[in-house]
Amino acid sequence: MARRVGYAPGAYDLFHVGHLNILRRAREHCDFLIAGVVSDEMLEQARGRRPVVPLVERMEIVEHIAFVDAVHAEVVPDKLETWRELQFDVFFKGDDWRGTPKGEALERRFAEVGVEVVYFPYTLQTSSTALRRALATLSGGTSSPELAGSSR
Repeated sequence: MARRVGYAPGAYDLFHVGHLNILRRAREHCDFLIAGVVSDEMLEQARGRRPVVPLVERMEIVEHIAFVDAVHAEVVPDKLETWRELQFDVFFKGDDWRGTPKGEALERRFAEVGVEVVYFPYTLQTSSTALRRALATLSGGTSSPELAGSSR
């Protein structure tokens, strides 16, 4: 039987139990899990702000998670281009993409190359957004640019 390779991209900024849950669940659906850590530049372009934790540090954190077999710096926005490089069989995404135009386009493009898209629910009680808000409150209630924005 062929090895099933999974790919779980994310910012993994302010790493928390929700990130751990996604990686744990992803590993249950594949034999080899690659975690894609989105670059600082791509996060800034997509979300209008840089992550709190720089890419090299986020990659080191994720690399040491037991469920993760390999880490990939995600530096291009096209997931199909990432697939061409890594050749994964299953792609993991948060369920906030399910049923959206972006999610449906992603599913169509991946179906053309035989990649399954699996959605996972976010851990509702914690998120990077909640952590950013708590940090902003602790720092005097000001919302600094590096703490502003939304992230899971």
